[in-house]
Amino acid sequence: MELHVVIDGDKDLAGQIYRQIKEAIQAGRLAAGEQVPPSRLLAQQLKVSRKTVSEAYARLTVDKLLVGQIGSGTFVNEVNVQGPPRARQFASKDLAGAAALKTWLGRSVPLPPPGSERRSGYDFVGGGAKGHFPVSEWRQCVLHGLRKSQADRSFYSYAEGLPVLREAIARHTSFARGVQCVPMDVLVTNGAQQAIDLIARVLLEPGCTVAVEDPGYPTARMAFASQGANIASIPVDDEGMIVDQIPDRTRLIYVTPAHQFPLGMPMSLARRKALLKRASELGAIIIEDDYDSEFRYEGRPTDSLQSMDSEGLVAFVGTFSKSMQPELRLGYLIAPPAIREAVAIAKHLSDWHAPTMLQWALAKFIDDGYLQKHIRRCHAIYASRRAQLLSRFATDLAPWLQPIAATAGFHMTALTRSDIDIPLLLKLARRVDVGLYSTDVFYHEIPPTPGLFFGYGAIETLDIAPALDRVKAILTEIA
Repeated sequence: MELHVVIDGDKDLAGQIYRQIKEAIQAGRLAAGEQVPPSRLLAQQLKVSRKTVSEAYARLTVDKLLVGQIGSGTFVNEVNVQGPPRARQFASKDLAGAAALKTWLGRSVPLPPPGSERRSGYDFVGGGAKGHFPVSEWRQCVLHGLRKSQADRSFYSYAEGLPVLREAIARHTSFARGVQCVPMDVLVTNGAQQAIDLIARVLLEPGCTVAVEDPGYPTARMAFASQGANIASIPVDDEGMIVDQIPDRTRLIYVTPAHQFPLGMPMSLARRKALLKRASELGAIIIEDDYDSEFRYEGRPTDSLQSMDSEGLVAFVGTFSKSMQPELRLGYLIAPPAIREAVAIAKHLSDWHAPTMLQWALAKFIDDGYLQKHIRRCHAIYASRRAQLLSRFATDLAPWLQPIAATAGFHMTALTRSDIDIPLLLKLARRVDVGLYSTDVFYHEIPPTPGLFFGYGAIETLDIAPALDRVKAILTEIA
């Protein structure tokens, strides 16, 4: 990589080099300990004599900005670096796009990333069991992906995803969820979030209506709103979204039928049929967000909406963030024919394609059976943690908390039985190193029903009992 120095004219060449390197060091653009190019190499780059570069380096060394190390080269002197690069400052100016920028600046990030706040030692945050991921098997698959991608290096790939991964996803979803699809229906995305965003891009216009569950997934709702859509908040009951309240002229419907987010109950068969009928009347596309249904603990399996769809109205969205790792950022969309080509074009224009090395690796991970083994292993872990929570909710925590029946996933919601000061409960829990989360943040227009969100995927099994002991002590105190 070449050092960025610009020569203007043919006068004071050494001075020009000296001043630009000095400014880069003092501004922090050249980091402490970073090696600068040898004088011969920089001279060739700038098309000047080596003596000119050596003179500039000598002045910088005298000023203690550079330091030479015999046999190693010349480096930025650590004692004179002013810290990290400083942001450039500009005078305020009215922009033609100020109104559009203001709409984005007015939006908050509903689910802040890890590190934005300190996690508690006993934390019921949402997420999967990180310590149980089969690292050695995944490493083999990544090395396989590296070899395969090297064979095709310097070429862009398919926007829809590598054929081998699309085939693997089609088999996996057909096996695990009964989804009816062929590889050409599959679009590989950077997580489920991108799949939702791409559908919104191709279907929504300012002023159109999107029906979403309330409470529901805030990030999906905000993605639709960012396209200028009007959000119709549809309440849910113990059977799922109340279909009768979906308004006329709705263009898009977003649901989580297998495991309603965040409350947890599955959508009943009758309600699923009603939803498909209503979508047919409206000509609306349904986004079926199937984010964690691989983990089911009781009851008979239920059909996905996609498998019940006879009119091509359901877009099935899945992710490997929950079953594998969030950092992987690979998801998929089983697109109905009506939107398949448009979404592929939007994907191409957005980021062209997901990283091919990871696509090769994931395809092998699925085809070699590692994914199913990992899901089975995590299923046993999550089932044990879920049983612990339900046992406590049925016994010593029963006076305060009533869990909502959830047959899948790795979180559950518990509603409060009495008038509990939830903000105070959360504050006191933090003081004893327990992370609790209110369900209020998932409501949009529907008045919130007081409750707590318990993620049991990320917390260790042995930590659940002592964490709930502390919660009980706080509830006893504030009651």
